Amino acid sequence: MIGNVYDEKVEKLFPAPSPPPTVLCPQRWPGCNLESLAAMRHALIDNHTRYHIFFNNTKFHNHVTHRALAIYALGGSGPVIEKLYKQDIKLQKAAFASPHPITTQNFVDHLGDENYYQAYTTFFAKAIQEKGASATLDEFIFSEKYNFQPGRDTESQPEMLYRFVDGVWHSLIHCGYGLEFGLEGMLAEGLSLAAMHDTHIPGFLPPSLFVAQPSDGIGAMMNSFASLVLDSQSSAMPFKTPSGQDTHAFSILARVLKDPSLASKGSFNLTKQYPDTLVAHGYRIREHVQKWTVDLSKPGEIERKMEECIWTSSVIYALGGWRNGFTADFFLMHMVTSSIFLPSLIAYLSPRAQVLLLRAYLSSVVAWFVACGRPSMNFKSFFESTPTVPNPPNNSAVPQVEGIAAQDAQTPNAFIPLIQSSIMHPNDHHTKIQRAFAHFSTIYGSRPKGYFAGTELDGAEELDGSLFVRAAVLTADYMGWVREGENARMWSLKGLFA
Repeated sequence: MIGNVYDEKVEKLFPAPSPPPTVLCPQRWPGCNLESLAAMRHALIDNHTRYHIFFNNTKFHNHVTHRALAIYALGGSGPVIEKLYKQDIKLQKAAFASPHPITTQNFVDHLGDENYYQAYTTFFAKAIQEKGASATLDEFIFSEKYNFQPGRDTESQPEMLYRFVDGVWHSLIHCGYGLEFGLEGMLAEGLSLAAMHDTHIPGFLPPSLFVAQPSDGIGAMMNSFASLVLDSQSSAMPFKTPSGQDTHAFSILARVLKDPSLASKGSFNLTKQYPDTLVAHGYRIREHVQKWTVDLSKPGEIERKMEECIWTSSVIYALGGWRNGFTADFFLMHMVTSSIFLPSLIAYLSPRAQVLLLRAYLSSVVAWFVACGRPSMNFKSFFESTPTVPNPPNNSAVPQVEGIAAQDAQTPNAFIPLIQSSIMHPNDHHTKIQRAFAHFSTIYGSRPKGYFAGTELDGAEELDGSLFVRAAVLTADYMGWVREGENARMWSLKGLFA
């Protein structure tokens, strides 16, 4: 099966995974064993050794390791991980040595140049080993020094946080896997990937964002997840929706929907849509997102605001795609698959960096929402018309159980058939979005109808925790139940324009 021998230093970058950082991170499903561990580690080490982070000259991302880790986390078997890895690497570009090493002196000089991917990866691996993950992230992604430097012109600023959330969040995702699974190699690769991204509009995340605020000095424990401590309030207890001076992310979304200056023009351009949107509307989008409130003096604020980002991403994908039927948009799907890593990232960050991450993330989510056409959202129609139980083809009937409805006996846990099917789907993103929805259903599935009453988003009072299973069922139906005999479909790449 797997007989390759790799450099010992590389193997140490990809050890057996550690437990997730917090209870708000995705937990491992049953099924992991020595065989699946070996297959998963082989995929990570082999990819690190043999392949570049981009598989073409348009900077399309190599994320074969993402599927391997997702399947492993869902309890998938070793042979499945190995077979799908061999399938996924067929498109990849061979790794190559960089012209020369990256140091702190020349760090900014080669940003955006994919020829230096290997050098940046080596640089970040060393930094993580010497400083640890938290300090490395704080310095190279969230510090003022590595975003805006005095004496540099606007076009040559490092802007590492912008690069971190650019590229449809792939750097954030890659680093998120590293932090969730305790893998230095994944974190180093993800940070190097951020260094490979370009800046489409200088200052979209402005210099003022990085200036220290009085609240930045609040103790880290006060702003850690409420669920991490024995407190009177945990993630299992519903947080109150914002009131008074609080502005919810849904309210920002509502204002963006109603802003006539953000109206879409022209057709969807696959490679230019996002940068063109930032050039045309970046500053207006920034004005809206700046009004989102994050108050570190309030206990539980980071957890609450992270939850807002997660719901916003899932609502845009699910409700935005719902129009007398469902369309699974490729770019909005990435909102969901990236938001699953917010808990793992935040667990490693200082309070100041936590706020910066959430603001940068919501800014990019809103920008992609505008880029994809600002699709309208009919909450009432969605919750009246969408199923909460999957109905895959060739679903064998089970014996009737007295006192239990046939549908409940057939599918007592809606996510089990959804996950089983997603693991074997030919498209690698399908597994990842279903893992995200399963996790969100676990931590937020008990949110009741009316929980989001009081925001400015029309119809949000209809929203409840069943959103995630509904979105998962719609996704499975759209993409095709391949394991169960249907043909595979792929994500829509056309945007969601009226």
